Amino acid sequence: MSKRRTSLFFFILSMLFFYIPLLILIIFSFNEGKSMVWKGFSLKWYKELFLYSDNIWQAFRYSVAIAAVSGVISTVIGTLGAISLRWHEYKYKKYLQVLTYVPLVIPEIILGVSLLILFATIKFELGFTTIFIAHTTFNIPFVLFIILSRLEEFDYSIVEAAYDLGATEWQTLTKVIIPSILPGIISGFLISVTLSFDDFVTTFFVAGPGSSTLPLRIYSMIRLGVSPVINALSVLLIGISIILTLSTKRFQKYLIK
Repeated sequence: MSKRRTSLFFFILSMLFFYIPLLILIIFSFNEGKSMVWKGFSLKWYKELFLYSDNIWQAFRYSVAIAAVSGVISTVIGTLGAISLRWHEYKYKKYLQVLTYVPLVIPEIILGVSLLILFATIKFELGFTTIFIAHTTFNIPFVLFIILSRLEEFDYSIVEAAYDLGATEWQTLTKVIIPSILPGIISGFLISVTLSFDDFVTTFFVAGPGSSTLPLRIYSMIRLGVSPVINALSVLLIGISIILTLSTKRFQKYLIK
């Protein structure tokens, strides 16, 4: 019992440590004043966010567009790469498998600096294109890892049966393999979108003038102090994240059925 109580204690402590700052953020997004002293309930910061913060919404649109496009591209490349690594044999396959996991463990700052050096060396202008390339680059290994885990449970005899029935490689891929691993593909896409939308370190190095994503815009705003508008924006993002998470779980249950 003592071990269970100890584990429960540390679990509750961890949850409190994580959720109390979020709760404080939500409460003070409705604060009348700018300081951390409660001045009364007000929706003024939400009004300012929706009506007078065009720069924030512009950065938000940029982040959504980059996250969506890089998520789609990295999901396609990662899925096809995982299928190739799982079932095709070729020279240096083992070394390639090891290399695919390296981006998962190296610090983001190293990735950002290395990409910046690359773009500077080839004289590629920094901007939204370099952000897109960087996000797609670090998203592919995550998708690859998720799809490979899904393929570990895949019964390859289904593929052999499809070939025996006269299916081509393209038909087998689109009508047998992809529908079977679709929950993993959706998970990989959502992870890619989340990582891209949330990334700051790598984006900071490869972003050019006038190409601020939402994390960069928030960073530029809090350098002079935390604005209550950011609290309101954070509450909005938390709500969107919760809705997407619940919707995704229900959608994946539907696919599994």
